[in-house]
Amino acid sequence: MLRLVALALLVAVIGVMAFIRLAPSDPMRWHQMPETITDRDLEGGAMRRVEGDLAALDAIIRDTPRTRVLAGSVAQGMVTYVTRSRVFGFPDYTTVRQAGEHRVGERQAGGMLEIYGRLRFGRSDLGVNAGRIDGWLGRLAEAR
Repeated sequence: MLRLVALALLVAVIGVMAFIRLAPSDPMRWHQMPETITDRDLEGGAMRRVEGDLAALDAIIRDTPRTRVLAGSVAQGMVTYVTRSRVFGFPDYTTVRQAGEHRVGERQAGGMLEIYGRLRFGRSDLGVNAGRIDGWLGRLAEAR
């Protein structure tokens, strides 16, 4: 009986892990932002509003391990990224929007960056999104 319970528990854990890794990310749900972005940490994410260039930050974010673009582009002025945790593959979504920009050729430059990072599963991210965003912004500041 104990073996059967252990096997059922193992199958349930594997099923949950598979769901977390394989559940599709709907761009319609995640490629959006609140109307107002302010500098603050949330229980399940973080918001930042800083001066910067979307193209420069995009290059930094794309260089982050386990991170890919879900929707949008620099040319559109808003990009949503998915970053997965190393062990369990939990997805975090970060949307970056260029606000108050001006165009330089085909790209957007200058103005304010509005950043909204949040988790998909659970209630608290233990500061992971804030740390990731602040790390990106630190690299962006060094590149100036």
